[in-house]
Amino acid sequence: MFKNFTKGITKRWMLNNVSVIVTIVILLVISSIFAVSYLYGNSVSQVVSSASNELTAVFPNHKTENSNSFITTSRSYVENFAYKEKMEVMVINSNGRVMMTSTGFTPDEEQEMPDFEQAVSSSEGFGEWSGNLNTGENVTAHTQIITNQSGTCVGAIRYVSSLEIVNEKVFTFSIIIIFAGLLIIALVVISGSYFIRSIVKPVRELSATAKKIAQGDFSSTIDKQYDDEIGELCDAVKDMAADLQAADQMKNDFISRVSHELRTPLTAIKGWAETMQLNEEGKIDRKTFEKGMNVIIKESGRLTSIVEELLDFSRLQSGRMVLMCEKLDILAELDETVYMLKERALTEGKHLLYDEPETVYPPVYGDRNRLKQVFLNIIDNALKYTPEGGVVAIQVIYDAKKEPDKIKVIITDTGCGIAPEDLPKVKEKFYKANQKVNGSGIGLAVADEIMNLHNGSLDIESGEGVGTTVTLTFPVYKEGELPALQQPEIIKI
Repeated sequence: MFKNFTKGITKRWMLNNVSVIVTIVILLVISSIFAVSYLYGNSVSQVVSSASNELTAVFPNHKTENSNSFITTSRSYVENFAYKEKMEVMVINSNGRVMMTSTGFTPDEEQEMPDFEQAVSSSEGFGEWSGNLNTGENVTAHTQIITNQSGTCVGAIRYVSSLEIVNEKVFTFSIIIIFAGLLIIALVVISGSYFIRSIVKPVRELSATAKKIAQGDFSSTIDKQYDDEIGELCDAVKDMAADLQAADQMKNDFISRVSHELRTPLTAIKGWAETMQLNEEGKIDRKTFEKGMNVIIKESGRLTSIVEELLDFSRLQSGRMVLMCEKLDILAELDETVYMLKERALTEGKHLLYDEPETVYPPVYGDRNRLKQVFLNIIDNALKYTPEGGVVAIQVIYDAKKEPDKIKVIITDTGCGIAPEDLPKVKEKFYKANQKVNGSGIGLAVADEIMNLHNGSLDIESGEGVGTTVTLTFPVYKEGELPALQQPEIIKI
């Protein structure tokens, strides 16, 4: 627990936020204490100043005629002093001896009076002092010198105010301020800790879940507790786990399909190869021998096709597919592909319809073998998913007025169609909507990537039970302008 506390988000929060807040609160507490001390001290000074101002009414300009007049006037002033409850007033003679006080108590003759000494030596005749008396009481004292007409000191009036009550009040307020500061810090730490826990706990759970997902446990999820950025991150991790699980399942299905696709022709080749060995002993006739050779040749071609498809996918995945581009007639490549598959369509009892346009279309720029591979893959799929008696129609469209920069090849079949939920995914790697038909599930993904590399597009429209239409769009080659073909992209698994 302590280890987790001293690192990560919690540590940064403690070092940054809490330390700043604590520093600010401490400064505010100290400033408040000094402010309270100043206000109370200033209030005492104001009382003393008020008393000193009244002294000018008794001794104009702080002067008197002589010592006798000073004593008489001072006695009257002390007896009628209006601030007896707040401070003590003393009458001091020119030798520094206290002659009378407003309290009536005998003064301590051993008590030093630094303010009187300061007043005597000051040109203004005023002195002040704060400190502790011999009794230990904390006081503040102000002394004003009274002179005769010639400027000679005849005595002084001293005001002594106790600071004990002020100090008690300052101490009380200081305790209250400190307690308030500690309370603020505690509330900040508690609320901040709760907030940090609301972040750290889900993050730790997310980290643990991510580790499980990294180890292949895609069923691991985390419950969303807050509808905020953390909640969005939980949803993202949950969606990622679901996508990885789906991708892993598709990969496993792909491996299973490819294994099956490879095993079937290999089994046929092996079986007929073993049968061919009997020919040396003259145990099979010529007709059986030719049939076996045809099967071996056909299945070998099928194996070659599967391997080439896997190699193409590997090249696209690693970005190693190289396009051998040139200016070419797209109709010639399409016509050659249709010719290759026409015999198959007849054998399977399907109608492959294509009328080569009589109009001369502008050329395109690309790799003739890769484009032929796209045609072969799309038409092969159309035949594969079209039942006996069905139709696969191929049409080439070029509108020099509306779309002079594009040539479209449209392949339409009357097959089983694609379900709406599968249609957005059919061009994804490993995805196979119809598991009943043979195929690896990567042919359409490879064809789509080849079209993208040629700056073209492969679009699919389909209705379940109606059929599928695939539209291949090729950019027209313009004389003197070499198209900037895209670099092969890496398809990540």
